[in-house]
Amino acid sequence: MKVYTKTGDKGDTSLFGGKRVPKHDLRINAYGTADELNSWVGLLRDQEIDVSYIAILLAIQDRIFTLGSQLAADPGKPKLKMPKIEENDIQLLEDEMDRMSIGLPEMTNFTLPGGHTTVSYCHIARTVCRRCERLVVELACDEIIDALIIQYLNRLSDYLFVLSRKITQDLGVKEAIWLPKM
Repeated sequence: MKVYTKTGDKGDTSLFGGKRVPKHDLRINAYGTADELNSWVGLLRDQEIDVSYIAILLAIQDRIFTLGSQLAADPGKPKLKMPKIEENDIQLLEDEMDRMSIGLPEMTNFTLPGGHTTVSYCHIARTVCRRCERLVVELACDEIIDALIIQYLNRLSDYLFVLSRKITQDLGVKEAIWLPKM
C-alpha cells in the first residue's frame, strides 16, 4: 500500500466513511490538532521519566487516536464501527491525577512553564490539548460530537498540568511561580 494517493492534491480529503471535505474544514483542523497532540505526548513519553508515567502516556496516545478517529468519521454515517472514548478513560485520568497530587505542594500561584525540558514538553502538550479542545467545542456548535471527547480533552489537559508538577518534583527542579507586577 502506498502512503501517497494524490487524492488530496487539490485541497480536499476524505472523512472516514468516504465524504470529501476541504482540508481547511473545522473537523479536519480538530483531528489534525489531535494528531499533533499525540505527537507531543509521544515526545513526552520518550523522555527519561518514571515507567508508570510511560504506561499511562501510551494509554493516552491510544485514546487520542480513538478520539481522532471519531472526529475523522463522516457524521452522516453514524453506524460506522469504531472505538469510542468511554467514561473509564476519563476516570483513569482523574485517578492518576489524584495519585500524583499526593505530596505535591499546594498551589498558591500560577506556575510558569519551564524549569526542565521534560516539564516544558508537558506544558506544550497541555496547550495543544487545550487548542484541540477549543476546536472540538467549536465543531460541536454545528455538528453532533460525542460529549465524552470534550470531557476527555478537558481532563487530559488537567492531567498534563499535574504531570508537569509531578515531574518537576521528581527531578528536584524549583517550580517557577508567576508573581504579577502590580
